Amino acid sequence: MELMAAILTRNEERHIQACIESVKWADAVLVVDSFSEDRTVALAQAAGAVVIQHPWENYSVQRNVALEAARSETFATRWLFFIDADERATPGLAGEIREVIATRAETGWWVPRHNYILGHRMRGTGWWPDYQLRLLRPDCASYDARRAVHEEARLEGEAGYLQQPLIHYNYETLAQFHAKQRRYTDYDVGILLQKGIEPHSYTPYLQAVRHFWWRFITLSGWRDGLHGMRLSALMAYYEMLKYRKVRATIAQRSEPGEKS
Repeated sequence: MELMAAILTRNEERHIQACIESVKWADAVLVVDSFSEDRTVALAQAAGAVVIQHPWENYSVQRNVALEAARSETFATRWLFFIDADERATPGLAGEIREVIATRAETGWWVPRHNYILGHRMRGTGWWPDYQLRLLRPDCASYDARRAVHEEARLEGEAGYLQQPLIHYNYETLAQFHAKQRRYTDYDVGILLQKGIEPHSYTPYLQAVRHFWWRFITLSGWRDGLHGMRLSALMAYYEMLKYRKVRATIAQRSEPGEKS
């Protein structure tokens, strides 16, 4: 098999059929499902996908499950294209992928994404071009299972950059945005603590200012107008919150009588 698309799912009945439809140009579609409690599996199978199930551990583990399946005798595919359930592949991207896997020697390809946040297609603020390493040779790629989020493939060989974008229907509501940023913040707090970072009292506020500048100026958030300003401010708030949580955790650990 030349090319297979892989989708990680858990309770994605809203998106799964449209996602699969957008990658029907692949030779096969694999869904790695984390025991969804809705109609995701039934809808995926009805749309023609092969479904395997694996208990959720983290994104890296689930992607390794897909890579292992791609390398198996069942599929033995030369290329694996990862796409999330809330993403859509365009015909232009399909054509570009088919072209590069037939003519180029790279073992992986970064794909840009058009992110739609609260109904707005982002033009900056860190969400464009938002390259993701999604097109991989399964025999040359793996993921660090210890990295729970923000996973990135470890690749043997060179990677190239595609021009045609994925369409990503990202945060649709502010509630969804805040919920995910809280999860990311808690994860990042753990990383900072593991690294032994000890912020000063002013660090959270300094980091917030720096992050806003980085998003709105350096990453061209101004191109998204008031929408970019609002998102830059929200991301700056979570940057501040992250360092405040680190300080609070360190202070708690240092309290008299605290067990080591």
